Amino acid sequence: MEDKRILYVSSEVVPYLAENEVSLMSYDVPKMINDQGGQIRIFMPRYGNINERRHQLHEVIRLSGMNLVVNDLDMPLIIKVASIPKERIQVYFIDNDEYFKRKATFSDEEGVLYPDNDERAIFFAKGVVETVKKLNWVPDIIHVHGWMASLLPVYMKHYYKDEALFSDTKIVTSVYGQSFDGTLDPEMINKVKFDNVPEEAVKELEIPNYEHLIMAAVKHSDAVIIASESVSPSLTKFIESSDKPFLPFTPKDKFAEAYTNFYKTMLP
Repeated sequence: MEDKRILYVSSEVVPYLAENEVSLMSYDVPKMINDQGGQIRIFMPRYGNINERRHQLHEVIRLSGMNLVVNDLDMPLIIKVASIPKERIQVYFIDNDEYFKRKATFSDEEGVLYPDNDERAIFFAKGVVETVKKLNWVPDIIHVHGWMASLLPVYMKHYYKDEALFSDTKIVTSVYGQSFDGTLDPEMINKVKFDNVPEEAVKELEIPNYEHLIMAAVKHSDAVIIASESVSPSLTKFIESSDKPFLPFTPKDKFAEAYTNFYKTMLP
C-alpha cells in the first residue's frame, strides 16, 4: 500500500473518544496502512466531550472560515487538527458551535438522540469533502466508519459527482452492529433532497433509522466491509445482494492482511 492515499472518515476514533468497535477500528486500520507506507488522513467530528487541551487540538485558520449550507441555513465550518501521539498520524476535526459544542456525542444524558443529528451528519459529510478540496489532497480510497459518516458516500455520488478531484476515488464503507435505537428527524430525507439528491436514491431515509442510514451508505459505496459480528441478518442480506464487492467479517488478529488485499482489488 506504499504511497496509496486513503482518507478515513469516522464517527468516532480512539484516543479521542471511548473504545468501541467503530472507534478502535477507525484507529487500527489507518495505523496499519500508515505502517505500510501509505499516506492517510483521518476526519472525525469535534464533539464537545473531546478534551482539546489534553489532545492538543488547534484550529487551522487557513482551512476554517467557510460556511456550509444545511437545509438553507449557513453554518460556519471550523477545522481543528491534532496528531495521534507516537504515530505521526494527523486527525482533522470538523467543528461547528451549533452542532458540536454539547458535551456528548449522539445523545443527551437521558440517552435521547439529539434532534439535529441528521443535520450534523449532513454538515460532517460536506465539511470533510470541502476540507479535502482545500487541502488539494486526492484520495485513492475513502473509507467510511460509523453512522455519523454514512451520508458521505451519498453526497460524493450526487452533490459532488462533478468534482474532477475525486473522479478516480473509490468509496468503501465498513458496517458495524446497530449503534442507536429509534430514528433521526423524519424530515431528514427532505434536508438531503434540498442538496439536489434525488428522492429515489435515498428512499431508505424516509424512515431514518440506523439500518436505513447504513443501507443508503452501502448503496452509494463501491465496496463494503462487514466489520462486526453483530451486523443484523437483514443488513447482511442487503449487503450480500447489493452486487458490491464485500469483505466478510474478519477477526481482529487477521484483519490486516484481509483489509490490505481488499483495498488492492479496488486500486488500479
